[in-house]
Amino acid sequence: MTVKSKDYTCVVCPNGCTIKITFEDVPGSKPVFIEAQGQRCPRGLAWAQQEIVDPMRNFSSSVLVQNGCMLECSVRLTKPVPLNKVFEIMAEIKKLTPTAPLTIGQVLLDKPAGMDTQVIVTKNIPAK
Repeated sequence: MTVKSKDYTCVVCPNGCTIKITFEDVPGSKPVFIEAQGQRCPRGLAWAQQEIVDPMRNFSSSVLVQNGCMLECSVRLTKPVPLNKVFEIMAEIKKLTPTAPLTIGQVLLDKPAGMDTQVIVTKNIPAK
């Protein structure tokens, strides 16, 4: 077991605090959070703990649209997913080619990569 410290930029709010996170690196297991320094809000502390123990990401992307007045439509996840699943989910999103019309909030993909989230439309796209 080794104690390590690393600087992170918090992404929870617009402050973008630099947080120094100290953790115990346990071979063959998840790291153990020890402390965080530099956060200016309570959400920063919670984010720091999450980032060390089980990093999660929420992201947006775009998909090609068939028969739409626009070629692409923006999409996003409804819930954060484990960092190690992001590329697998992106591969599934790239395969999507929905047909217009599309409406905000419309579910295009349920449980990508087996995760408890959905890929939803974030822009209304009328048909041609």
